[in-house]
Amino acid sequence: MSFLLDTHIWLWSLLNPQKLDLRVVEVLENKDSELFISPISIWETLILAEKGRIKLHLKPVEWIKKAFERCPVKEAKLTNAIAIRSRSINLVHQDPADRFIAATAIEYDLTLVTVDDMLMKLNNIKIL
Repeated sequence: MSFLLDTHIWLWSLLNPQKLDLRVVEVLENKDSELFISPISIWETLILAEKGRIKLHLKPVEWIKKAFERCPVKEAKLTNAIAIRSRSINLVHQDPADRFIAATAIEYDLTLVTVDDMLMKLNNIKIL
């Protein structure tokens, strides 16, 4: 099965794995799981590091490179279709990152791994 990791899930898997639900750990550890991440999650990670909201023990760009080695995920490339779809996502807030991540899951037919309440309320997306 194929999954798109929301930013916080990807970060928790690397920085705070104890925060992960057992179902999420099972997906991450299952060799048959195909894991994807959106470039938007990389962008969010850089912003969180710049604002001091997450602590990385390397420069953010170096940390991200090493993170891809530790947690082998594939890039879910941004496309025009994702950009267009992001505007039709029915979210209460206007957070562009959430819109792009949700649109990516829909366009690539991926199950989104998240604990974000707003994303979990979407009914046109598969959620773990």
